[in-house]
Amino acid sequence: MTLTIGSLTSSSVITRHPANPILTADSVPYPTALTFNAGVTKFQGQYIMVFRNDHGSVKDQTLEPSHTTDLGLAYSKDGIHWDVQSKPCWKLYDEEITRVYDPRLTVMDGRVYMCFAVDTRHGVRGGIAVTDDFDKFEILSMSAPDNRNMVLFPEKINGNYVRLERPFPVYSRGKDQFDIWLSQSPDLKYWGDTDLVLGVEHVPYANDKIGPAAPPIRTSKGWLTTIHAVDIDANRGKNGWEPTWKKRYTAGIMLLDLDNPKKVIGLYKEPLLAPEVSYETDGGFRNDVIFPGGMILEDDGEVKIYYGAADTVECLATAHVDDLVKLCLEGNK
Repeated sequence: MTLTIGSLTSSSVITRHPANPILTADSVPYPTALTFNAGVTKFQGQYIMVFRNDHGSVKDQTLEPSHTTDLGLAYSKDGIHWDVQSKPCWKLYDEEITRVYDPRLTVMDGRVYMCFAVDTRHGVRGGIAVTDDFDKFEILSMSAPDNRNMVLFPEKINGNYVRLERPFPVYSRGKDQFDIWLSQSPDLKYWGDTDLVLGVEHVPYANDKIGPAAPPIRTSKGWLTTIHAVDIDANRGKNGWEPTWKKRYTAGIMLLDLDNPKKVIGLYKEPLLAPEVSYETDGGFRNDVIFPGGMILEDDGEVKIYYGAADTVECLATAHVDDLVKLCLEGNK
């Protein structure tokens, strides 16, 4: 599929927080270069953030080998100001696994479940772990290659655990034509009953790939679900630390049926959040990247959406849940 996609703008219903970015490498009490793509949730009366650390030098625009990547931990009383812990909370590296990254947090039955990605010497895998204290993590399942961007729904649906995921079917779909799928499990260990939820061809502002973003939240109208959408332009040149970066990541939003989350009942046909401000478009490792990893519905209807910006920092945007649902149900009318 070949599309020409020009400038993109964010929806008027969403507001970037004036404190952005809410987490940078300077906020972290140990050496790191990039702190982004965090999972965020509420747990035991406070906000919890688990964020990705890529180590290196911002000044020299260089990164250390990928096996140095780990996950950091921060707590907050208001979801805006963060107390970053003195050391990373989790790292995976052995003769097979190269690194762990991109955590996504879901609270169920008083425990925190964390979806994550791992690079291995035989492909990219997605995993699910559980923790009670963010000190010890028990791995419950690991996918076959190549699959990642997994997010768990916060409750069982029709007796099963449910997750969204993004496989990498390069052979069958061609290069970078990736879609959103759904799988189910009786026990969080064995996954199957897999179905397509949304194809990249259904998202007008994507010509490369789409995938899940933050874990869904329940509303009276359906499961409110963020997505990431990618467009590629061969004319883009150096747009970050690398010699070239030709992709742009935007955030979208859709609504899934409460009882049958394979069914999309509403999709906003324009970006919810597109790269527009300096911390999203300039000076980052990969500019023009927005990637939501956490979404929290507050009691007053405010939705906090946490997102990585330019693969460098962590940011926050807010909207009212009714406005987000309305976007999905009315599309781009």
